[in-house]
Amino acid sequence: MTVGTGTGTDRAFVIVGASLAGAKAAEALREAGHDGPVVLVGDEHERPYERPPLSKGYLLGTSEREKIYVHPPQWYAEHDVTLRLGLAVTAISPTAHTVTLADGSRIPYAKLLLATGSSPRRLPVPGSDHAGVFYLRRVGDSERLKEVLRPRARIVVVGAGWIGLETAAAARAAGAEVTVLESAELPLLRVLGREVAEVFAGLHRDNGVDLRFGVQVQELTGGADGVTGVRLGDGSTVAADAVIVGIGITPNTALAEAAGLDVDNGVRTDERLRTSVPDVFAAGDVANAFHPLLGRHIRVEHWANALNQPQTAARSMLGQDAVYDRVPYFFSDQYDLGMEYTGYVEPGGYDRVVFRGDVAGREFIAFWLSGGRVLAGMNVNVWDVTDPVRELVRSGRTVDPAALADPARPLAEV
Repeated sequence: MTVGTGTGTDRAFVIVGASLAGAKAAEALREAGHDGPVVLVGDEHERPYERPPLSKGYLLGTSEREKIYVHPPQWYAEHDVTLRLGLAVTAISPTAHTVTLADGSRIPYAKLLLATGSSPRRLPVPGSDHAGVFYLRRVGDSERLKEVLRPRARIVVVGAGWIGLETAAAARAAGAEVTVLESAELPLLRVLGREVAEVFAGLHRDNGVDLRFGVQVQELTGGADGVTGVRLGDGSTVAADAVIVGIGITPNTALAEAAGLDVDNGVRTDERLRTSVPDVFAAGDVANAFHPLLGRHIRVEHWANALNQPQTAARSMLGQDAVYDRVPYFFSDQYDLGMEYTGYVEPGGYDRVVFRGDVAGREFIAFWLSGGRVLAGMNVNVWDVTDPVRELVRSGRTVDPAALADPARPLAEV
């Protein structure tokens, strides 16, 4: 069954992925003046929502459910956006300009945006299918996890990345006993490097987390009643009432690959978010986009990218001149530490870290430099500095490290 005749002006602007990126793209299309059909398709039954609260406020119980949604329910009807929820897109035909849904229906498109996001990497060990093993990606995951975070519950977190550390902090706030298992030497080592990773190791130790580094998970033990522990490579077992797995995510590219799009660590796009196939665009976690400021393709798995990239995608879909060159940004809240990170650094892609402020007191700014240029900055419990940090990154100029480290020198002067 084909929805619409597929002739002329009834071909819709179709967005695959009822996510933050998808919902903001629909909003941006309307704001840019598009008055034709907009169809937003998603395989979840929930209307589009934001994911950061799932490991932060919503998981902690400090934020209400309604606050996670991108738009109120009436927004879609008021802006003439058709929501097709609970239906996966099973195929894309660039030749016919149609998408096929799981119910067999087809939607003709004039322009197509892929905002299919990403999925958690699964733990490839025996026992990973036991009850009580959690992956945090959808609102239902957060709600189920919230039920097991209770005083004295034994929670084991596999992976010391952002999701792992945020859920560890939430578990400790609930009074649980928390063990974090990580194969690397420190948490967030690839992202932050040793100098700043040490700060997060200290933070979690000070809050009672048992951090175990350089370990390998061999098996999740348990039975009919669920997981009971995690067996490590040295033969020891860590007892567990629940296991949270946070070992990274992978972009959802299967649809794009099957449709013949250029895929390499995501759907490759140019700086206008155009894919290798005419009339098909990509945004959010799934897009490996050329970044003109950095001079290379990057794929950013963070909220700010899903929030802002759709504006460029929408304008490009409408044939307007638009380039996405925003400096990457993300944030995290753990215990009494709040941080914002602005910029982009490849693992090992810097030659120096400069600190400004009180590192031991966890109130500082860290700068990653290469050849005297600021590649990225992270403010920890220091606020209202994101704009000057962004300008330091964008400028590409060499800076005086002594001035950068001096709290008496305003960053705007540096």
